[in-house]
Amino acid sequence: MFPIITVTALSVNISAIWGKVWPVLFAILFFGVIIALHEFGHFITAKLFGIQVNEYSIGMGPAILKRKKGETQYSWRLFPIGGFVSMEGEDEESENPRAFNNQKAWKRFIVVAAGATLNIILGLLLTGIMLGADGDMPTRTVSDVSDQMLAAEDGIRAGDEVLRINNTKVYSARDLYYDLYRETDGVYDIVVRRDGKKITLNDLPVTYSAEEGFCDFIVGYKPTNILNIFPGAVTQTASMMKLVGLSLIDMVRGRYGLKDLSGPVGTIGIVAETASDALKESNYSGIIFILAFITVNIGIVNLLPLPALDGGRLLFIFIEIVFRKPVPKKFEAWVHAAGFVLLIGLMVLITFNDILNLIRK
Repeated sequence: MFPIITVTALSVNISAIWGKVWPVLFAILFFGVIIALHEFGHFITAKLFGIQVNEYSIGMGPAILKRKKGETQYSWRLFPIGGFVSMEGEDEESENPRAFNNQKAWKRFIVVAAGATLNIILGLLLTGIMLGADGDMPTRTVSDVSDQMLAAEDGIRAGDEVLRINNTKVYSARDLYYDLYRETDGVYDIVVRRDGKKITLNDLPVTYSAEEGFCDFIVGYKPTNILNIFPGAVTQTASMMKLVGLSLIDMVRGRYGLKDLSGPVGTIGIVAETASDALKESNYSGIIFILAFITVNIGIVNLLPLPALDGGRLLFIFIEIVFRKPVPKKFEAWVHAAGFVLLIGLMVLITFNDILNLIRK
């Protein structure tokens, strides 16, 4: 009898441990997919333009697996927190006619932008899958209003389509409610389409509480079908891109601090927790949305015109296109090197904060 109890207890413990481990493994795997896809964007466009690619690596740190095919070495490295494509003449001068530095500016622009572009496309595809699984999609059309709003002489009415809030375009319910959340005085200039006409409601008071889940008006949903699922996915992805942009602006303005940022560790934790909840509730829309939002987030952040990021490189290429003269290579290299050091320092701080948050939980 004793051995049976022991085996049963062991089985329960293994099951409990696996229940904790698999969401983390899933999150790490997805993170690797995002990175691999991003680097594949650089890789495939470089190959298409005939640029010599010396290495295509997933992960950072010491190489675990290496394989050379043709002129390119493919490697899998220890830490799943990044990746890179090393092109001939990317960070140094090269006489090789197939080197990156010897290509026309528009080709280099496409190669650098391709990584983030594929991340956003992945977000678009995931969003389409989410909408198809849900069977409906959030809209900008008001479905219900509170008594307070009904009493307002120039208030929002059921059937109104919300187009803009405080000069910011609205794409769907998600960014609409974030627009409301950003304002502290509770007064808005809102543009709606009513009976086919655009109407501007100036200085309109709206009660909104994210904590209590209350708003003076609620936007509705519409069923998805084969005709509207792609346009809907585009709209929802645009909504995510807007949310990322507004969040970055709010961070610069001081609304969010370091504690509100998440690096690879924190992101993996969020994905793992959401995946675990999705399995328990047999509802996978939440995890698909989180995955879509993260890959769009990574794509947008990489396009920021900051040193060491793809956006910083794009800025230098854009300057070259405009002034028909490249920025001195040494100066550009110095800027990217300094930016890389600062970026690594920021990543260390964010990762430390992520670990502290995990310990607190």
